[in-house]
Amino acid sequence: MTTRTTTTADASATGEIGNASAAGEASEASAASEVSEVYDVLIVGGGPAGLGAAIALGRALRSVLVVDSGAPRNVRAEGAHNVVGNEGIAPLDLHAKGREEARGYGAVVADGTVASVAGARGAGFTAELTDGTRVRARRILLATGARDVLPAVTGLAERFGRDAFHCPYCHGWEVRGERIGVIATGPLWPHHAQLIRQWSPSVTVMLGEQPEPDEALRARLAARGVELISGAVEEVLVKEDRITGVRTASGTVPLDAVLTGTYVSVESALTRGLGVAVEDHPSGMGQQITVDMRGQTTVPGVFAAGNCADVTAQVGSSAAAGTMAGAQINMDLVEEDFDAALAGAAGPS
Repeated sequence: MTTRTTTTADASATGEIGNASAAGEASEASAASEVSEVYDVLIVGGGPAGLGAAIALGRALRSVLVVDSGAPRNVRAEGAHNVVGNEGIAPLDLHAKGREEARGYGAVVADGTVASVAGARGAGFTAELTDGTRVRARRILLATGARDVLPAVTGLAERFGRDAFHCPYCHGWEVRGERIGVIATGPLWPHHAQLIRQWSPSVTVMLGEQPEPDEALRARLAARGVELISGAVEEVLVKEDRITGVRTASGTVPLDAVLTGTYVSVESALTRGLGVAVEDHPSGMGQQITVDMRGQTTVPGVFAAGNCADVTAQVGSSAAAGTMAGAQINMDLVEEDFDAALAGAAGPS
């Protein structure tokens, strides 16, 4: 197995605490630390999924608390792409707009990190933040994103999200026509090599520890000019803040950009503490929290949306998943409210 190192991650999955950048954010964070009421929903993570859910729930007249540390998975990227109406927007600008929209419907957005959650559907959940704040909620939505675990290649993490990337749909246009290297990290490397060829006629695959391809695959790649190199990548070379190539055991390969597979990790102290099931994605590219059609995890009352529940989700689909999860949580609460009203009307048995 390839040795790896962890790099960029969603805020809530890391244990980092974001800094409030405006007085409004600071005041909301302070207010959240003093609150004693029970929220309808606590959303852990304020990326596209978390904020999408907050907007849907706010519009449904639910009380919502979003706790987020302000360091999204794509924070190092210059822009978020395939986002209709916001194409190319800086990730933190997108989050700021989302926070403002969620607040417009009454949601409280607090900077911080949720350390633990305990409780159950019906009885309610109690969450403790790393600063000691305790809050209660009837439902929990995990929108904690994911962590990208990179190959242990010197200089790769520093370029990741820029001219080193893992998703051609997110970054391929920006490096179109350039010399692109593919660091083979697992069985998906043939997929990566064939896919990125759509963006450039100059593609070189560094096989490293991966098995040599059979003749059929070699012929398929060669048919469109994809070159194969056996040596493992030891270092990403940079000059004037641009990738110029990679160094392998057998020499230097001139390149302008690098595509690498990552292993996506979602397991954390929070998922373990809650006891939600985490499963391996069938592709082998990482983990995701197990959810049903409604977005509910294996723990009743705890839902999940976005990258933590779908390893393949991009910004737009994460936001859509959050909106749907918000609607499902609202319906779950609606049913509970009717159950309680019916029980009250029936009186003691």
